[in-house]
Amino acid sequence: MDLLLPHLGLIVWTLLAFLIVFFILKKFAWKAILDGLKERESNIADSIASAEKVKQEMAQLKSDNEALLLSAKEERAAMLKEAKEIKDKMINDAKEEAKSQAAKIINEAHASINNQKLAALTDIKNQVGKMVVEVSEKILRRELSDKAQQENYIKQLAEEIKLN
Repeated sequence: MDLLLPHLGLIVWTLLAFLIVFFILKKFAWKAILDGLKERESNIADSIASAEKVKQEMAQLKSDNEALLLSAKEERAAMLKEAKEIKDKMINDAKEEAKSQAAKIINEAHASINNQKLAALTDIKNQVGKMVVEVSEKILRRELSDKAQQENYIKQLAEEIKLN
């Protein structure tokens, strides 16, 4: 039974060691621990308040977006109705005239496209011919004995040429 019950000396020394550690912790560490806990508590409270504020702002934005969406839908419906009325009026008023004008415009467009195509092809041919002559002239002017130098020079000239 003596093994289970501590002696009075052990109790006194344990109590003394506990009191010394307690007073040292109270004097040096207790305030820092409490300050840290208070700071953490205030940070958590601020974060919660910020989250609530953001949540309220998001709810306000959501309601604003829904209102804008509703007004946009109404405006779109009005515009579609107005456009349909205008379309019906224009179709009824100018059906025959539109057919003849469309045929005339298509024929003119085909002629214009062909003319522009021919002009573009002629311009491209002239530019390509001009570039070939310029590159050939530069290559012939420069005497190169090494094939690698010649290929590098041709690559350099090709990079310098700018197409319009």
